[in-house]
Amino acid sequence: MLEMFFVAPSTLKRLRAGPSGRYIDGFAQNLHDEGYGCSTAVRYLRSAAHLGRFVEARGDTLNAVEPKTLQAFRRHLPSCHCVQSNGGRTKHHVLYGTKRFVAYLRGIGVVERGDTCETTEATVPAMVQSFRDWLHHHRGLAETTQQQYVRGAVDLLTSLGDRTIAYDARSIREFLIRRARQCGKPSAQKLVTSVRMFLRYLASQGQCHATLDQAVPALAGWRLATLPRCLAAAEVERMVQACDPRSMRGRRDRAILLVLARLGLRAGDVAGLHMSDIDWEDGSLVVSGKGRREVRLPLSQEVGDAILAYLEDRPFVKEDRVFVRVKAPCLPFESGDAVGSVVSRAMRRAGVNAPRHGAHLLRHTAATEMLRQGVSLYDIGAVLRHRSLDMTAYYAKVDVGLLQLVAQPWPEVLP
Repeated sequence: MLEMFFVAPSTLKRLRAGPSGRYIDGFAQNLHDEGYGCSTAVRYLRSAAHLGRFVEARGDTLNAVEPKTLQAFRRHLPSCHCVQSNGGRTKHHVLYGTKRFVAYLRGIGVVERGDTCETTEATVPAMVQSFRDWLHHHRGLAETTQQQYVRGAVDLLTSLGDRTIAYDARSIREFLIRRARQCGKPSAQKLVTSVRMFLRYLASQGQCHATLDQAVPALAGWRLATLPRCLAAAEVERMVQACDPRSMRGRRDRAILLVLARLGLRAGDVAGLHMSDIDWEDGSLVVSGKGRREVRLPLSQEVGDAILAYLEDRPFVKEDRVFVRVKAPCLPFESGDAVGSVVSRAMRRAGVNAPRHGAHLLRHTAATEMLRQGVSLYDIGAVLRHRSLDMTAYYAKVDVGLLQLVAQPWPEVLP
C-alpha cells in the first residue's frame, strides 16, 4: 500500500514496526482517497508513527487517546529528541498529521467518538441534548441552526435553573429583556427564536406549561421597510467570467455561481447537492432545503454545462456530493459557509463592490431579475421555495429602474 507513496523501504519498515504500524496501511489509503500528495502523505504517516511511539512511552495505547494525551504530545514537540520519530518533528506537519490520524482512528472505531478533540465543548445537559435530537429528527433543522438553538437553551437553563415546570411568563420575559440589553439586536433576535423553540419542545414533553412560548416577547422590526440588496446582471456576469475555466477551482466556482444566480438556491442547498439529485435526462434537479422540503427545479443548459465541465475533472471522493474542496483533504463542503466564501472571492476578483457579500446576495439578485422579466411573485416564491408570499415580496419587492421611468418630479423642482 505505501509503495504508491514512494516510501523508502527502510522508512516503510520503521513505520510499520511501531505501535501505529497496524493502522499505517489503512491511514495511507485514507490519505490517498482524500487527495493528498505523496510528500504530504509521507509526513502525516510519520506523524502517526510518532504519536504511536509517544503514547507507548507513556504506558498507554492508541485506544486510550484523549484530549489530555494530545495536549501532552503538543507540549512534547518543541523539545522532542525521539529516536523513533521517523523525522516527523516539524510542528505544523506533525500536529495536522496527528489530527488526521486520530480522525481516521475515530472513523474505524479504534478511538471513541467525542474523546479525540483537543478542546471539548461545555457539557450539554441531557435535556438540551434531547432537544437537539428533537430538532434534528422532527424539525429537520441544519446543524448550524441546531447549534444556535442549543446555545439559547443552555443560556436559559443556566439563568433560570433546570426545573422547567416552574417557569412562568414573568421569568421568561425578564430573562430575555435582560439579555437583549447586554447584546446587539441580531444576537437578541436569535436568542428569542431559540428560547421560543425550546419552550415549544418542553411543552411537547410535558415539562412546562403548554402556552409558555407565547410569553416570549418579539423584537420590533420592519422586514419590508428596506429595499433588497442585489447585484446588477452585468456584475453577475463579470463574476462568472472572472472564474478561470482552465483550473479545477475556476470550473467549480463558475458552476456554483451559476447555480446560485440562475436558480436562486441557498448556500446550504448548494453545499448539500448530491449527484443523485440531478436528473440529466429531463434536465432537472431536486433540492432539499429548510425543513427537508424537496422541490424539483429546471436545470438550464448553461447551468448544466457548467456542472458537467467541473465534474469531468472533479477530485475523487467516496461520497456523491457534487461540490468538494479542490485541495486535500478533498472533502465535500461541510456547510453553506464554504459556498459563501466562493461568492466573496469571486466578487473580489471581478471588482464588484456591494454592502454585503455571500451567497444570499445572489439569491436576492435571482429574485429581482425574475421580477424584471415579468415573472409573478407567486411563481418567484415557488422557485425560491417560500411558504409565505410576504417573504417573496421582500426578496423581490420592486424594480427600482422601472419606478424611475414612471416617477414624476415634484412641482417645486425646476427642470
